[in-house]
Amino acid sequence: MSVLITGYPGFLATALLPRVVRRTDQDAVCLVQPKYVGMAKQRVAALATRDAELSRRVRIVAGDITEAGLGLGTDALADVTEAWHLAAVYDLAVSLSIADAVNVTGTRNVLRALENCPNLARLHYFSTCYVSGRYAGPFSEDQLEVGAPFNNFYEESKHYAEAEVRRHMSAGMPATIYRPSIVVGDSQTGATQKFDGPYYVMQLLLRQGRHAILPVVGDPTATRVNIVPRDFVIDAVDHLSGLAASAGRTYHVADPDPLTVEELIDVIGGATGRRVVTVPLPRSVAKGSIRHVPGVRRLMGMPAEAVDYFSHPTHYLTQNLRNDLAGSGIEPPLFDNYVDRLVSFLRDHRTTDMSAMY
Repeated sequence: MSVLITGYPGFLATALLPRVVRRTDQDAVCLVQPKYVGMAKQRVAALATRDAELSRRVRIVAGDITEAGLGLGTDALADVTEAWHLAAVYDLAVSLSIADAVNVTGTRNVLRALENCPNLARLHYFSTCYVSGRYAGPFSEDQLEVGAPFNNFYEESKHYAEAEVRRHMSAGMPATIYRPSIVVGDSQTGATQKFDGPYYVMQLLLRQGRHAILPVVGDPTATRVNIVPRDFVIDAVDHLSGLAASAGRTYHVADPDPLTVEELIDVIGGATGRRVVTVPLPRSVAKGSIRHVPGVRRLMGMPAEAVDYFSHPTHYLTQNLRNDLAGSGIEPPLFDNYVDRLVSFLRDHRTTDMSAMY
């Protein structure tokens, strides 16, 4: 018997892999795009230096979720009892065609492959809080079809991908859906694989002097930015995946009490050693300037699509998460308590290629 994992050697799948192998006591089959097989093997080799026995239980298999049958033989997944689908394109500026091919068609192909796994006991699917689109107000873990506009094709494609998973759940496939909010680096080490979200603000401030100018959109005293560190996401999902009661449930793996934009700027300003002067701008002007005014995109260091998340109107409810983590001791740490580590890692890795993997 084995566990299928897609999305390796991505940021979350890399951290999750050892937990899954230990909990299930089964071998892991990691479906990896051919161009990332070398990287995947390097990470398994690194794992071997910490746990040689565990690393021997990991098998790297070249495949592609955008292909029918995942690019595998017909019997390749016959003994799969548990599947983790994390593979996705996470790029706010992704084109519709790529988002649809990877996130929607890719998820559909994974689901079809799992239909042929007679021993499948559970699918664990990674979605995102932002399947909500720009829904104004509280958004529960059980909501999906709310008719709100999407910020970008990434959100839209993940929405339709989750809808595919839910249709299979309704037809009897045992599954659990995890919706992380904005995931940053490890709260203990600061390590991350990609600089986006609040890192855009950190980078912009670090490029300036002690007094730094920061454009803001919307109402920074009311809008909240939901941020969680990778280790919290991994701890929470590892715990939830082992609960029989989590089958059929959806979890917002998010902060139940996120910082407002104003609070976030204050905390990041302190961590970067900058006194921040904010300049209010309409969201449309900020995005239009990044897209169309020469030099602004390079100056800001962020895509226009990132602006939307600093005036995002949705509040993510976490009732299922809090209920099923109760008594575990697992809860999101305060951003204030680990932001210094994020900034330190950023300072040390500012020239590293952190582009999206797809």
